[in-house]
Amino acid sequence: MIRSANLRLGVDPLGGAGVRYWSAIAEHYKLNLEVVNTEVDPTFRFMSVDWDGQIRMDPSSPYAMQGLIGLRERFDVAFACDPDHDRHGIVTQNGLLAPNNYLAVAIDYLFQHRPQWRADAAVGKTVVSSGLIDRVTARLGRRLYEVPVGFKFFADGLFDGSLGFGGEESAGASFLRKDGSVWTTDKDGLIPALLAAEITARTGRDPSQAYAELTAALGEPFATRVEAKANPQQKALLSKLAPEQVKSTTLAGEPIEQILSHAPGNNQAIGGLKVMTANGWFAARPSGTEDIYKIYAESFIDEAHLQRLVAEAQELVDAAIA
Repeated sequence: MIRSANLRLGVDPLGGAGVRYWSAIAEHYKLNLEVVNTEVDPTFRFMSVDWDGQIRMDPSSPYAMQGLIGLRERFDVAFACDPDHDRHGIVTQNGLLAPNNYLAVAIDYLFQHRPQWRADAAVGKTVVSSGLIDRVTARLGRRLYEVPVGFKFFADGLFDGSLGFGGEESAGASFLRKDGSVWTTDKDGLIPALLAAEITARTGRDPSQAYAELTAALGEPFATRVEAKANPQQKALLSKLAPEQVKSTTLAGEPIEQILSHAPGNNQAIGGLKVMTANGWFAARPSGTEDIYKIYAESFIDEAHLQRLVAEAQELVDAAIA
């Protein structure tokens, strides 16, 4: 399908172990695929620096992906993987598609084009992944399997076929083979990348165009992640917060509908708190390495609502761990 569509494909392995894989894949399947950078350098000096001036081989960062983004008009769709090729980044002629946005597109496509998958195969996501995935899953009539951060929680379901797809917000994903059998129980950057080419070839729309159609039907999310200071004692309190310790009944002007300290998919502790309303949510988790906690937030209203949500989330968390 990809070959017959004669798509112009580009890939940047970001100097990692997958450099040699892509030319072999292109040769074996006779794809019009160009590896735009074959350089392998342990200093990674060829990378454009990330937002803070550091070098990170992060295929989800618009800063680290500047090289491939700058070449986007040469290709129908392009992609990159981090050096060990367990994460992906998708570039269309509109630029880099955010990881959460592509996960939603991939799920929507796969569950409509894999008829051999089990009828009860579920969609796996982490508690800090986009609520757009929830809406896509509901429209598909599938079960949502929401777990704490950590790809390990998808392993059993991907192995036995009860999960068709598992994805996390940091651009890690895996899914079943076409026949519904296991491909891998860990993240694989190559298959989501190649799936972007399949989506483009089969539908005639690249993933960013598919995302625009999704949001027109289901709503557009506005998302962010921020950090706030917390000492070790406060971090310990946050990791063990119970829903009843949250005293507020509203968030950013909407009634709070649900407060989670355990993931609904497997009832495992999320190591923090997730608070949800009809049109937004936030999750707060302590950092494992720094004296901070992280707030993940998303609004389906607008950017102003998102900023209000973040501000109130920080107030709520600070009051709970004071």
